Amino acid sequence: MPILGVAPAAAYALLFALAGLVCAAGSARARRIEDADTRRGLVALLAVSGGWAGSHALLLVIPTAGLKTAVYLLGLILGFSTVFAWLYFCSAYTGRTYHRLAAYRRAAVVLYLVVVAVKVTNPFHHLYFTTTVVADPFTHLAIQQGVFHWIVTGLSYLLAGVGMFALFETFAESEYDATPLAGLVGLAGLPVVLDVVGYATPLLLDMIHAPLGVAAFTLGVLFVFEDRFFAVQLTGGVEGPTIFLDGGGRIREWNHAARRLFPDIDDAGGQPVETVPALASALESDSETVAVTVGGERRHYVVSENAFEVGQGSLGRIVVFSDVTQIARQRRELERHNRQLEDLANGMRHELRNAVTIIRGNVRWAMAQLEDGDVDTARNALRTATDTTDRTTHLMNDFARLAQYGRTVADPEPVEFERIVRAAWPDGDGDATLTVDGEGTVEADPARFELLFARAFEFALDNGASTVTVERRDDGFTVTGDGEPPRGDPERYFGYDDAVANATSGTALPLVRTLAQVHGWSAAIDPDYEDGVRIVVRWSRPETETETEGVRL
Repeated sequence: MPILGVAPAAAYALLFALAGLVCAAGSARARRIEDADTRRGLVALLAVSGGWAGSHALLLVIPTAGLKTAVYLLGLILGFSTVFAWLYFCSAYTGRTYHRLAAYRRAAVVLYLVVVAVKVTNPFHHLYFTTTVVADPFTHLAIQQGVFHWIVTGLSYLLAGVGMFALFETFAESEYDATPLAGLVGLAGLPVVLDVVGYATPLLLDMIHAPLGVAAFTLGVLFVFEDRFFAVQLTGGVEGPTIFLDGGGRIREWNHAARRLFPDIDDAGGQPVETVPALASALESDSETVAVTVGGERRHYVVSENAFEVGQGSLGRIVVFSDVTQIARQRRELERHNRQLEDLANGMRHELRNAVTIIRGNVRWAMAQLEDGDVDTARNALRTATDTTDRTTHLMNDFARLAQYGRTVADPEPVEFERIVRAAWPDGDGDATLTVDGEGTVEADPARFELLFARAFEFALDNGASTVTVERRDDGFTVTGDGEPPRGDPERYFGYDDAVANATSGTALPLVRTLAQVHGWSAAIDPDYEDGVRIVVRWSRPETETETEGVRL
């Protein structure tokens, strides 16, 4: 029987001694944590928890009742200290500032000293606990808890629960898979169940098992899930894809946003960044931003890296991708609008200079012919000047429309495709016919969409078309006229100065392209169509070289 009696005592003592050693090892490792407050809180928690576990181990092996009682009382003092160390750690880890507030610190000190005073004076009032030496299942000090014990224990569990709630909240808000960390926090609280079982049944010893939970928590967060533990804290409040690389450039942790950005990363844990080519390319880029295709859409990110010390002295990096797609689009829109205004200014200068030259020349010629008595020639010269004036007025109106409609469409609405096309067709043009192939709706600004077709028809008719066909396609639509095929580079038809100088339709095609671009579309002449002119409008614009290589802000 003595052997059977010693074995359980030794097993319990060994278990708590092991918990103390784990806390000691964790305390040494926790000293490498970069955040000072988190480091202080966790080191203090592990130190007092290790001491508490050690007191439990001693309690089970020392021989005399007096020493057992003294060690038990020391353990009570250390045990209550773990509550405040735990709260300090939870506050610091989750980015809160309660541990720094003087009022909370003073309240914690007062509460701690009051409870310690009650415990230390227990030999006089016996309201906290009484002791009895029992021999079953082995010789140990049986504790009968008093009313103060249950009050302090309830308060301790309540305060520890507040800290756990803060951790769970942080894990829930984290973009990482924090399930293992949440499990470890739950494991830290599991000894409460063991305490209840030990108090209510003879299956376990009636003593506080909390040091075992702290040891399990320490083992998990500092030796198993260390990278994720630090990554969750260091990226708290950081939105967007985040990736944790170790000192060797290997991928250690990533959040859900990073998984969406780089789907291949799930198979790259512990591997070099080159395992995910898109990630490696983004990190090697010299551009201020990088472009990554996400779900078929090209998005732009600013990449920032922060270095810090992690376990075993290795240098790690947190890489954060900040989405600046909207800013990049606004910048491109501003650049496009500025180019448009510059083109408008060039076109207006070109047209006005030509118009003034033509009008001045014809007026002078008419005056000279009138002096010579040639009225018919003078009349023709004045008619030319008048026609030039009318043409210039028409072009100035076009320029005004370009300036008016040059901003990107912010609130498109569904418009009937065929109705808009037919509404844009000029009335009373009996020499040309319109064919519309396609129906349905298009998200567009109605006025600008109709003007786009009106100017496209104007160009086609001025170009000699007798038949104009509008065809709806999956990727856009075409406007085809059977007039004269384009001469030279088709892009010249979209230049304000070239179009004004060389096409009777003036700014028709430049306005078509601008009205397409403000919708986010593209407009071009089909170079392979030889039976007239085919204008091709696509719903999406092809990426420019700048967009492909990365936008510079």
